[in-house]
Amino acid sequence: MIARRQPPRGRFAPTPSGHLHLGNAATALLAWLQIRSAGGTFILRMEDLDTPRCKPEYSAAIPDDLRWLGLDWDEGPDKDGPCGPYAQSKRTALYERALDRLREDGKLYPCYCSRADLLSAASAPHGVASEGGAYPGTCRRLSPEERRERERRKTPSLRFAMPEREFRFTDGVAGPQSFPPGAGGDFVVKRADGIFGYQLAVVVDDIAMGITDVFRGWDLLDSTPRQLALYSALSAGPPRFAHGPLLLGPDGSRLSKRHGAVTLAALREQGVKPERLVGLLAWLTGAAERPDPVRPRELADAFSLKRIPREAVRLPDNWRQLLDGA
Repeated sequence: MIARRQPPRGRFAPTPSGHLHLGNAATALLAWLQIRSAGGTFILRMEDLDTPRCKPEYSAAIPDDLRWLGLDWDEGPDKDGPCGPYAQSKRTALYERALDRLREDGKLYPCYCSRADLLSAASAPHGVASEGGAYPGTCRRLSPEERRERERRKTPSLRFAMPEREFRFTDGVAGPQSFPPGAGGDFVVKRADGIFGYQLAVVVDDIAMGITDVFRGWDLLDSTPRQLALYSALSAGPPRFAHGPLLLGPDGSRLSKRHGAVTLAALREQGVKPERLVGLLAWLTGAAERPDPVRPRELADAFSLKRIPREAVRLPDNWRQLLDGA
């Protein structure tokens, strides 16, 4: 008997700490095209663990922006499904159970380092490189007596001990990847203030939601070894990973207000047609041959990961004229 391949399940998982910008839109479009081209299930999930930064108004605005762009989803905050709820702030019991298992298996240890070292643990992800140097494992080597002494002075965070083995995988865009043992260093899975870390939450959610394909930005490529280690520690098979190019301003820097209106909300207010924006983004990321107006569904049949560039993409100097149809 020939085994049937599981229908793909993918997701777009934004952090509602601001309005979606052009780079977010490009990633959402490519993630959607990957799943829709294969006839799979697409999920919208809000990664709103960092409650001080995430705002309800952004959670409400993101689905509106995606619909305006022409993207839809089968499960999400406004479309109940078998794997809900679809906001991480409502899924903390799952993360606590995963922590219990990791703790019982000896995969975690308390960390008493300063709060400044830990601020990025649950913030909007920008990859391991954005954290600076790898954690040197200071608290991993503490004796039981030293831990008791430090705990009297400070509530610890919890770190996952990265295994001393090489990590290899084939990325759908970047190709074969290899990371040395301990890549990125031990990382925080729960902050001292009780907020769960991004790496733990995203893996637990992707397992629980049956995600088979993860498409995300290139800046998260170096997070993959950490997530592969968590999948292994939780006895789960990982999804297929693909990392798309970052979208930069015409000057080669990260998109910002100095490049003009770069959020979907601002472009909508200025009267930009969604078909023109989709056409521009698809052309820049290899999903279309020309920057002509197009709807996402018109791109699905011809979509291929092989056409996506492996390097960052700059907006052309005339990108606003292209959007305005000039």
